[in-house]
Amino acid sequence: MSVIAVLSAAPAVAAAVRALTNEGCHVVPAQQLSQLIGVEGCRWARFARHWEELTLDRFMGDGGTYRLRRYGEYRLVVQSGELVLSPHGPFVQQREVNPLNGGVERHLDPLTTDFTGEPLLRDLLVSLGRIFAATTDGTDRWRVKVHPFRISAGHEVGLPTPEGRHRDGVTFIASLLIDRQNIGGGESTVYDHDGRTLLTTSLTEPGDLLLGDDRRTLHSVTPVHRRDATAAAHRDVLVMAYTVCDE
Repeated sequence: MSVIAVLSAAPAVAAAVRALTNEGCHVVPAQQLSQLIGVEGCRWARFARHWEELTLDRFMGDGGTYRLRRYGEYRLVVQSGELVLSPHGPFVQQREVNPLNGGVERHLDPLTTDFTGEPLLRDLLVSLGRIFAATTDGTDRWRVKVHPFRISAGHEVGLPTPEGRHRDGVTFIASLLIDRQNIGGGESTVYDHDGRTLLTTSLTEPGDLLLGDDRRTLHSVTPVHRRDATAAAHRDVLVMAYTVCDE
């Protein structure tokens, strides 16, 4: 799909491209997500069930046990819509980018076969790729790192960004809210490199989507805590990190 076609496809798409180009960040409300990827209720419910299959993140520098996740990487060619899952390998960030957990190979459990086979995941990754391609004047090839997260709030406070205010060392970053159960907190803020706040939002509705140009911005999320101490509490998100692929 050409850049012109992307921009004319839907008002929500054009608004995302414009905001990313001008401000470096953008929120897509859940009710507009269907303009990007065509979400149906039955597809969403099935998709969200995969967060029950996440496993403990064993590489937390703070020793926390509040984060469950899996990890996988794709190669995407935007023009053709070709999306290929790469062989599973460790997740690595430079310590300069992530002073808490960076500098080591994190051998996280892979995405499940059922999850990678979800049409909704494919639709989401390709659709976002088209938006980011339009924002970069047609960049066609991307590496996409996919991180489904569950942050639990129980006997310890849950930290969605335990490394604090940071960038991820990629080109674009997207955070999609899957579910919030019995939690307070979880407010997302995006900053420019001078520390000026560009955007503050709490993703509250399943399908709320935060987009950021990781080259130009930093971001953080406040801790989450249980509202009702007698019930389980968690915040489920899907983080998708896009990097221009030179291969």
